Amino acid sequence: MLTRIDHIGIACRNLDETVEFYRATYGFEVFHTEVNEEQGVREAMLKINETSDGGASYLQLLEPTREDSAVGKWLAKNGEGVHHIAFGTADVDADAAAVRDKGVRVLYDQPRTGSMGSRITFLHPKDCHGVLTELVTSAPAEETEH
Repeated sequence: MLTRIDHIGIACRNLDETVEFYRATYGFEVFHTEVNEEQGVREAMLKINETSDGGASYLQLLEPTREDSAVGKWLAKNGEGVHHIAFGTADVDADAAAVRDKGVRVLYDQPRTGSMGSRITFLHPKDCHGVLTELVTSAPAEETEH
């Protein structure tokens, strides 16, 4: 069962400049940064708030590290902006299977490693009214420190 909006992914050309905009404009601070070589992105997670299920909600700023990455291709086609929305779940495997059973295409056969050690999969945007949708099971709290 989906429990919260985990994050909203925003594609950007310059991560440092985009982080500074969100810091200066809204007061959001960077909670975590990493480079995900598999997905070809450098990212910053800006924590927005805590949630009742023990998780949090974030803005995930994504700068491609290579043009052929999914975010790099998307950015070249669409420009900067909202790339995807991610819903938190206690069990990404079960929820991915449940939506697959309802006819929604799940993009990964098995969940992959995402930000901060999470387990993730994506749902095809054509099956989600044009929205690239991610399902996320957060890593245990002790594993997600900066």
